[in-house]
Amino acid sequence: MQEQIYHLQFAMDTFYFLVCGALVMWMAAGFSMLEAGLVRAKNTTEILTKNVVLYSVACVMYLICGYQLMYGGGYFLAGIGEVDVAQTLTSFAERENGFEGKAIYSKASDFFFQVVFVATAMSIVSGAVAERMKLWAFLSFAVVMTGFIYPMEGSWTWGGQSVFGLYSLGDLGFSDFAGSGIVHLAGAAAALAGVLLLGARKGKYGKDGKAHAFPGSNMPLAALGTLILWLGWFGFNGGSVLKLGDIANANAVAVVFLNTNAAAAAGTIAAIGLSMLLFKKADLTMALNGALAGLVAITAEPSTPTPLEASIFGAIAGVLVVGSILALDKLKIDDPVGAISVHGTVGLFGLLIVPLTKESATVVGQLAGAATIFVWVFVASSIVWFALKMTMGIRVTEQEEYEGVDRSECGVEAYPEFVSTVK
Repeated sequence: MQEQIYHLQFAMDTFYFLVCGALVMWMAAGFSMLEAGLVRAKNTTEILTKNVVLYSVACVMYLICGYQLMYGGGYFLAGIGEVDVAQTLTSFAERENGFEGKAIYSKASDFFFQVVFVATAMSIVSGAVAERMKLWAFLSFAVVMTGFIYPMEGSWTWGGQSVFGLYSLGDLGFSDFAGSGIVHLAGAAAALAGVLLLGARKGKYGKDGKAHAFPGSNMPLAALGTLILWLGWFGFNGGSVLKLGDIANANAVAVVFLNTNAAAAAGTIAAIGLSMLLFKKADLTMALNGALAGLVAITAEPSTPTPLEASIFGAIAGVLVVGSILALDKLKIDDPVGAISVHGTVGLFGLLIVPLTKESATVVGQLAGAATIFVWVFVASSIVWFALKMTMGIRVTEQEEYEGVDRSECGVEAYPEFVSTVK
């Protein structure tokens, strides 16, 4: 009877992991729709192509070498083999607290859950460099980002390895439950490095230094993309509990879902409220970014705050992201979808608030973790972007940018019936 219970728990935890991974994979659709809605019509096909192909690149590169670098488990050539049933049952039986403790599930499900996080980090980059980057330069960067840069910083955080043998983030009290820093800040750091080398879109900033708005082509798609991301985030954060098959962890999953939703809702309200105060208009794009900001902020620790605390964190993130978007425009850092603000500025905020509700996390550890992630990803990404710029080039020509990268990079327009001339 006990053996049958162990089999059932293994099946439940593995299945839960896979379902959550599938939800995170669905976030690829969310990023695609959000970015397609926020770019101009003449650049829609290219942004969709980037999102589909980057997901595929991430899956292949993480299989070839990324997972090995991050956790020391290579599956590409050797595979994972069959489950050792006897050893697995022994592992269950030997745990001191019965069903409590370390999760036990299929190694294949762990790989699947991890690989969709890699793709998420890379998806952050695509929106920030939209409308003026060469497609193949972007995809070349994706190979290095998903196969080396992200796995290296992941090995120092979730992988538990020391940073170049110098110090251990875990020993310093670093904690990042589902990846506010490991995934989101990392993606934003890579995006910022690319944007600084790439430069702003033509006409974005006038001689007076003021930013000129480039309205997105499809607000329904942008709203749909945000809601898809909101849904996928339940897998992102909920799956990071790592198991479901006992009372304590089932309740933890419910708390994570509740807090994730509360933070997103509060972020939306705060952002649209601030937009009314600043612009006298209910800016949909700010509301969408407010929702995402709330989600990013709570990702670092969604299991320990109360719902009220999660809502407060989300509301602060919603205000913070609006201010960050405006500040980057002042600095002439052109980010068409606000990705650097949502995932970078708010990702850092999410890390820093963890010690407020989690005793084992320290301010020193959070600062050290944030600095390690940002410096490593930004410097490594800058080197790769610069190498690409010096070899194949990273920016399309001014004429190609004027006509739209759909024509020059993909040869297919997303809305051919409506785009006969380019403006």
